[in-house]
Formats: sequence, structure tokens, C-alpha cells
Amino acid sequence: MATSIKIDDDLKHRIQLLAGARQRTAHWIMREALSQYVEREEARESFKQEALSSWKNYLETGLHVTGSEARAWLDTWGTEQASEPPKCHD
Repeated sequence: MATSIKIDDDLKHRIQLLAGARQRTAHWIMREALSQYVEREEARESFKQEALSSWKNYLETGLHVTGSEARAWLDTWGTEQASEPPKCHD
């Protein structure tokens, strides 16, 4: 699928300079930039959807872990006293 985009002269020049410095084509630079942007935005959207799902679950059940409980558990990571994650409660 061929797609075209319009970019201003300044951005075009910056892409060409970067392409030369990286010994890549301007096309490669633009595809890489778009690919990284889409991956980052997909991850952001996934995180948002997971948060909304967690919030919905909390509203339905009231089950939660406090911030201090989570921090205390995380503080044990990588130590000999590593503990199990805290249990959710009302």
C-alpha cells in the first residue's frame, strides 16, 4: 500500500541530514520513525485499556492493594527476603 505524507522543508532537510549521518536512506529513517511511534502508541493504548479494566474491576469488587502494601512488597524484590505479592482485600 503506497501512502504519501507532506512534510515541511525544514523537517525534510533534517531527515536528509540524519539519513546521511546514519548512512541510511531518508525513506528508511521515516519508516523507522513511524514504526517506533506506532509501537509506542500501541503500548500506551494497551496500558490505558488495562488501567480502565482494573478500575472497572475495583468498582465492581472493591478489592485492592494499598500503595504502601505494594511498595513494601516491591522493596523485597531482588533480596533474600523476597516475599509473595500482597493479597487483594476490601
